Amino acid sequence: MKLPMLGCVGILTAMAFLGSLAQSPSPAGAGSDFAKLADRYFDQYYFPFNPTLGTLDGFHQYDSQLEDYSRSGVNRQVAMLKEFEQQVDRIDPAKLSREQGTDWQLVLGDIRSRLLTLEEIRPWEKNPDYYSSGITQSIFAIMERNFAPADQRLKSVTAREKLVPAVFDAARKNLKNPPPVYVDVALEQLPGMIRFFQNDVPAAFKDAKDAGVLSDFRAANQKVIDSLGQYQNFVEKELKPKAHGDFRIGADNYRKKLLYDEDIDISLDRLLETGMANLRQNQQSFRDVAKQIDAGKTPQQILEETGKDHPAPATLLQTFRDMLGGLRGYVEEHHIVGVPSQVLPIVEETPPFMRALTFASMDTPGPYEMVAKEAYFNVTLPENSWTPQRIEEHMEGFNRGTLVSTAVHEVYPGHYVQFLWLFSAPTKVRKLLGCNSNAEGWAHYSEQMMLDEGFGRTPGTDLAHDTAFLKLRLGQLQDALLRNARYVVGMQMHTGKIAFDQGVEFFQKEGYQTHENSLRETKRGTSDPTYLYYTLGKLEILKLREDYKRKMGSKFSLEDFHNKFLQQGFPPVKLIRRAMLGDDSPAL
Repeated sequence: MKLPMLGCVGILTAMAFLGSLAQSPSPAGAGSDFAKLADRYFDQYYFPFNPTLGTLDGFHQYDSQLEDYSRSGVNRQVAMLKEFEQQVDRIDPAKLSREQGTDWQLVLGDIRSRLLTLEEIRPWEKNPDYYSSGITQSIFAIMERNFAPADQRLKSVTAREKLVPAVFDAARKNLKNPPPVYVDVALEQLPGMIRFFQNDVPAAFKDAKDAGVLSDFRAANQKVIDSLGQYQNFVEKELKPKAHGDFRIGADNYRKKLLYDEDIDISLDRLLETGMANLRQNQQSFRDVAKQIDAGKTPQQILEETGKDHPAPATLLQTFRDMLGGLRGYVEEHHIVGVPSQVLPIVEETPPFMRALTFASMDTPGPYEMVAKEAYFNVTLPENSWTPQRIEEHMEGFNRGTLVSTAVHEVYPGHYVQFLWLFSAPTKVRKLLGCNSNAEGWAHYSEQMMLDEGFGRTPGTDLAHDTAFLKLRLGQLQDALLRNARYVVGMQMHTGKIAFDQGVEFFQKEGYQTHENSLRETKRGTSDPTYLYYTLGKLEILKLREDYKRKMGSKFSLEDFHNKFLQQGFPPVKLIRRAMLGDDSPAL
C-alpha cells in the first residue's frame, strides 16, 4: 500500500515507565511542554525538511518547496534531529498522561528512525532511485489532487521543478558505490518518469489559463526532462560500471529499525521462528484447500490453473471498480466495521515512479487536506514493452482469488477504511505519525478476516463443495504466503543469511509466487528491509482480538473491536493493546 501519512515513522520502547503511564491525568506543566515541543517538531523540522510530506498531509504552505538533497542538507537534518532528540528525551514521560505518553514515544521513535536512516542506512549515498523517484513524487503530490485552481498549483509545480537540476547535481556528488540492484531499479523506472514529465504532467494542467504561468512551466518542465535524461545517462554510463555496493543494512541496524519503527524488541531469532511457523501453517492450509478443490491434482497444478483465471490487462481496472460496491455493502450489512464515508476511491493505473516495485496501492489524501479529498486505488498494469510471457506472469498475480484479496487489502475494509477513521485519531501526532505494522497489518488481517466472516460464500452450499469460495480462500492464502516470504526474505537478506538469488527462489518455492513477482518482491526487499510488517502486524492484531474477546466475554462484538482499534490512529499494536486491555502484555 501507499498511504501518504506513512513515512518512515517509528516508536521507541520504554518499558521502565509503562506502568506509570496508566496514571491520568498528567501534571499540566509536562503535558503542556510536550505539546508545544511536538508542534515545534512538525513546524521546524518535519515539514520544512520534508515539504512533499507537507503537501501530502494537507499543509500547502510547503507546495513551492523541495527537499534539500545535498550533503550539507543531510548534515543540517542530522544536527536538528539530534537537538530535538535531546529536547524530547528531557521530558519525563512518567509525568505525561497515557495518551501523551503514546505521542511522546511516536515522536521520539520518528526522530531516531530518521537518524538511523540518514546516518547508518544512508539511501542518499547508495540509492540512485532515491533522487529520481523523490522528485517525481514531489510533483505528483501537487498534480494528483485539485486542492487549488490549476494555475495556482502549476505555479507550485514550476517552483519545485526549478529546484530539480540541483537535486541531480547532489546525486552525482553523493552517490558512492551503490548496490547493483539499486541501479537496476533506477534504470527500470527512469524511462517511465521521463514520459511522465513529457506527457502526464502537462496533461494534468490542461485547465491552466495564465499564459505567463504556462510559459514558465514549459521552460522548467523541459529542464526537468533534460535533467532526467542526463541523470539516466549518468546512472547507466558512469554509476553502473562501478556499482559494487552492498544493500544489506546488517543485523544491528535491522534490530534498531524494528524497535524505532514498529516497537518490536524481541530477538531476531524468535521473530524468524514466528514467521516460519506462520509460513508453514499457511502452506498446510493451502494444500488442504487445494485438495478440497480437486483431490486428483497437486497444489502446484491447482495454483497454475487458478493463476490463468484472470482478467485481460485492458479490463483489470474496471474489474476492480465493479468489486468495490459489493465489498462495502458486505462490510456494512454484516457489521464488520464502521465505514465513515460512502464515497468510493478512484481506481487508476499506478504512477510510473512506483511501478517497478509496487503491484497495487492505496493513495489517500492527508489528514489535514481540507479540499481535495479524493483517494486513489492504484493498480500496476503491464508495460507495452513487456514480452507476452512477462505480461502473463504479471497478470497471474491478479487471478480471480487474489483480486478479491487485493481489493479487501487496499479498500474495504483495509487501507481506505483505516484512512477514513484517521480523522477520529485523538491528537495531531497520532494523525501524522504511526507505523507500518499497524497499517499494513490491518489491511493484511482484513484479507483473512473477511473470508472468515463469510464474504464470497455461496448461499445454500456447504463449504466442501463451494468451489468458488475455496478459490477465494486459495487466493487469500497465496497472498498470505507472499507476505510470509517477505517476512523471511527481508530479514534473512539484510542480516547476511541469504543472497538476492536465494530470496527470489524462496518467494517462488516457499511463497508460491511466479518468477516475475518473485523478482519484483526481492528487489523491493533490498530497499524495504523490514517489510515483514504485513505478517507481523496481522499476527499482533489476531492476538489482540483474542485477548480482547476474553476480556469482554459475552459483550464482545467484532464491529466494536474493529472500531476501537481504528479510532486509535495507527501506532504500534503494542500501544493499542495498552489502550484497549489496560496492560502491557506481549503483543506476539
